[in-house]
Amino acid sequence: MTVLKLTLEYDGTDFVGWQMQPNGRSVQQELEKGLERLCGEPVRVTGAGRTDSGVHARGQVASLRAPRELPLKAWTAGLNALLPDDLACLRAEVAPDGFDVRRWARGKRYAYTILETPVRSPLERGRAWEIRRPLDVQAMRRATPVLLGAHDFSAFRAADCPARTTVREMRRLEIRQSGARIELVVEATAFLKHMVRNIVGTLVEVGHGRREVDSLASLLEGRDRTQAGPTAPAHGLVLDEVFYLPGNADPSTSGGGGRARGT
Repeated sequence: MTVLKLTLEYDGTDFVGWQMQPNGRSVQQELEKGLERLCGEPVRVTGAGRTDSGVHARGQVASLRAPRELPLKAWTAGLNALLPDDLACLRAEVAPDGFDVRRWARGKRYAYTILETPVRSPLERGRAWEIRRPLDVQAMRRATPVLLGAHDFSAFRAADCPARTTVREMRRLEIRQSGARIELVVEATAFLKHMVRNIVGTLVEVGHGRREVDSLASLLEGRDRTQAGPTAPAHGLVLDEVFYLPGNADPSTSGGGGRARGT
């Protein structure tokens, strides 16, 4: 069977997350329902990342073994005719046999949006964390360099995070501001559960003067989740992109270095 790699976009508002759940509507469930209708038989998919309830994606990746042979454009068009309005297949491509959508990933990029606004914004509802008090964005930027590189991010993971190792390599942490809109772009080899949202919550405390700019180093050293900031709301977070080697090559055989750690 042909291995397909699908790039997906979705609005996470009405989903319980990526993963199939006994009670609730998941992205995986809706995608598999659409594929079953398209192929005439059950199809199982695997996602590159298990986004939480309320988290959006513009670059989630899923893989499957295709039970039918169709042109790639037919996979995209056919799926989109069958999927709900809050889920779309942006692209379908053939992947190498044995393609592992999780283990072959070289990294992920997330974007988190904050909106400084004194009153609620109905148009931004479900898209940004609305902050009522102005943030000191320069202070937030000064606090970020210590997070770059390989560290134990235990202080920023969820209490129920199942990861066996808590070391991750942060490649990029950029804070952009355009008027009232603030966007944090975070890129790493992989992420712990709630890692991005916990970092955002901690940086917002820095921006409000409730935490010192140089305090994040001690958080990394202490590895104590209770000492870091609150978990930022899920609806401000977007899985922006999952990175692979050219040609979706296996990193263990193509000189691409070790495989990315799981999320």
